[in-house]
Amino acid sequence: MTNNPMCQMFGIEIPVFGFSHCRNVVAEITRAGGLGCLGTAYYTPEQLEWELKWIDEQVGDKPYGVNLLLPQKYETVGEGALDIANLPPAHVKWQSDMLDAGGVAQLPAQERDALLAAELSRLHMTPEFAGELLDVALRHPNVKLLVSALGSPPPHILERLHARGIKVGAMTGKVEHALKHKAAGLDLVIAQGTEAAGHTGVVSSMILWPEVVDAVAPMPVLAAGGIGRGRQMAAAFALGAHGIWCGSIWHGTRESDLTEDMKQLLYKAKSDDAVQTRSKTGKPGRMLRSKYTEAWVRPDAPKTLAMPWQSVLNVEARLRIDRARALDYMTCPVGQIVGRINQESSVKQVIYDILEEFADTMEKLPEKTGLA
Repeated sequence: MTNNPMCQMFGIEIPVFGFSHCRNVVAEITRAGGLGCLGTAYYTPEQLEWELKWIDEQVGDKPYGVNLLLPQKYETVGEGALDIANLPPAHVKWQSDMLDAGGVAQLPAQERDALLAAELSRLHMTPEFAGELLDVALRHPNVKLLVSALGSPPPHILERLHARGIKVGAMTGKVEHALKHKAAGLDLVIAQGTEAAGHTGVVSSMILWPEVVDAVAPMPVLAAGGIGRGRQMAAAFALGAHGIWCGSIWHGTRESDLTEDMKQLLYKAKSDDAVQTRSKTGKPGRMLRSKYTEAWVRPDAPKTLAMPWQSVLNVEARLRIDRARALDYMTCPVGQIVGRINQESSVKQVIYDILEEFADTMEKLPEKTGLA
């Protein structure tokens, strides 16, 4: 696939791009000939430096990417503001009462403050935080791609990245947003259908991919949303994409840093168990259905808070749920491909399976279409 535009742009062997918050997954995707992209939302600058240094050591001279949350709107900025004490008391009480009613034990009083402070220090959803993480990424020459998850990067950041030879992409769930990315001067667009995990729109991949391809041509487009096998990769190319962007499919691998409890829940889940919810960040995102996500759509539930306050609010809930091993309440971002995540595999095996089925599909396509 060396003649593929995305392979040529980054000097990679296969047009398979993989997103993960786990460094092991990112490194394995890159080592396998694709391009791994590390999600940075929950790293401090010091932690990110450590993670990128480790990836550098694992991948040699191969390129990889980083993903930054660069939302265009914020309720507030500044690290000092991200404090549990600044949350609406009614929201805090409702959430606490909801978990109490479900039998989810509260955090030990003597440990609560320290646990919350440690988790809050990992939240990076403001311009100041993103700038600090960007500084770290720019110190690592193997970082060849920066992806903005929530809009086009500001012009000064884009200029800074391009001056360093780093390609810049952004996620989009709408044609209108894709056109804005093109006008801003980005290098590629990731068209993410609603089937995907994390922040998503409402347009399905089958509709979105060709719309975005046509709208931004000749700008390269990566297809995302519901991809975890070769036939879906073939469909992406048939609809005009230049490569694929996968995220959820890595959750079930041995390299994934999800807990064993969470993995077992994913192995049992069906495609329709990946639901859209605002319960994690305040923005629509697809996650595994649980009693926690279901609680947020009850008639008595308060309106979810704006970013980043909803994330601040659910910090204590996540700590309580994990510590109590309250499996019915556990959740994580995952797309509808979860129905295919049935057992533990490896990143390398996932990629091999995708490419094998892709090759088989392309070989049989003339016969299936009657054009042989």
